Amino acid sequence: MAIFDLLQMSGNNLLRRKVRTLLTILGVVIGTASIVVMLSLGLGLKRTSMKQIEQSGGLTTIQVYPNEGMSDIAGNGDKKKTYRIDDKVIEKIAQIPNVMLVSPVLEINALAKYRNFETNIQIKGITQEALQNMNLKVGQGRLPSAGETLKLFWGNQIANNFYCSKGNMEVPKVNAMKEQIFYIFDTEAYYAFKNPVVSSGEGESPTPPNPPKKYLLSVCGVLAGSAEEYSNHSYVALADIDALRTHLKRAFRNKAIPGQPTKKNGKPYKEIYYNSAYVRVDDMKKMEKVQKAITDMGFQANSNTEWLKQVKQQMRTIQFVLGGIGAVSLFVAAIGIANTMMMSIYERTKEIGILKVLGCDLEDIRRMFLIEAGFIGLFGGVLGLALSGGISVVVNIAARNSAYENISYIPIWLVVAAVIFAVLIGMAAGVLPALRAMKLSPLAALRTE
Repeated sequence: MAIFDLLQMSGNNLLRRKVRTLLTILGVVIGTASIVVMLSLGLGLKRTSMKQIEQSGGLTTIQVYPNEGMSDIAGNGDKKKTYRIDDKVIEKIAQIPNVMLVSPVLEINALAKYRNFETNIQIKGITQEALQNMNLKVGQGRLPSAGETLKLFWGNQIANNFYCSKGNMEVPKVNAMKEQIFYIFDTEAYYAFKNPVVSSGEGESPTPPNPPKKYLLSVCGVLAGSAEEYSNHSYVALADIDALRTHLKRAFRNKAIPGQPTKKNGKPYKEIYYNSAYVRVDDMKKMEKVQKAITDMGFQANSNTEWLKQVKQQMRTIQFVLGGIGAVSLFVAAIGIANTMMMSIYERTKEIGILKVLGCDLEDIRRMFLIEAGFIGLFGGVLGLALSGGISVVVNIAARNSAYENISYIPIWLVVAAVIFAVLIGMAAGVLPALRAMKLSPLAALRTE
């Protein structure tokens, strides 16, 4: 029998008992929608968690910090040794296999002043290569360029952090690209000048400290993002490390730069040591290997590797549980398909006997019942996907203002897999009824009323 004839006969048999067919398809719809929605919740949670990890430093980035007074793991027994980050250390880290990029990070805390408003701001200087590699989304302006004077790239939350230093004036919206904003790098001198210590003893009062110098710096760009969006750079001002180093040397001439180590006599070193180093690895699978190589050098190395492992393990468990709950519904739908097929055999026993007497091949009879069951699975799977898509939209709208935005995520592979799985489940449920139809005796079937 031709495949077209089998398809036509199977379709006509399903349409002959419309109500029962629709009820059976409804069971598959509910089962498919259940398993797709449950899996989409797990996938959405996983994607949101991965996005949070990416915003918190990235999946292939390592932050390297100096070890101040930690044990000397290089083989000097219990002797304590300080491991600081300088240009030589940066070169050694760059030679580690799978290290794609390494940049020193120079940090300084400053006070930004706008009219009667101010805010504390952390300025980070990194290399041009790192600035380009961080995939920063520029909302306004541009990133700092090499060879220019110190310019800052503001995080999207800095403008919202200003407060009134005099009275309770309402803080206006600060336009960093247009307004004149002054920066004070010597914050210790600023607070000493603002709150001078008054001598309580007899004699002359102490000489009041001189006010620190203010610097007018340009903001060349602002990170993209609304007031509610947060990333690892939202409260940080980024700068070209060469421009920042030059500016700090000029601002703190013959003085120790805050955050820099000093000699025993309190004098600063000639060389500037970095607060940390930014390392990017070319393969996420090599993260642990690179991180261990850095710690073996005597430095602290932090990454999101452990967090990523925990997230993956938790997401696997969640997806297994949610998928299991949905699979129960689909299993119940499979029982419904099997029941429908068995009832169809009892009702069509005489028809099956006639087909056998006319010489119809047993394989054609088996295929006919499997195609009917497959049709039920196909229609139920497609309609179940449409229902699950609607549920997913409603869930995402309800969770729009929560920490888990787009909590339900249905990828293309899940759409295809759900339809194929529903068809296979339908055909599997039709196997036993098909085998029973094949085993019917033609004479006994013809005697059936």
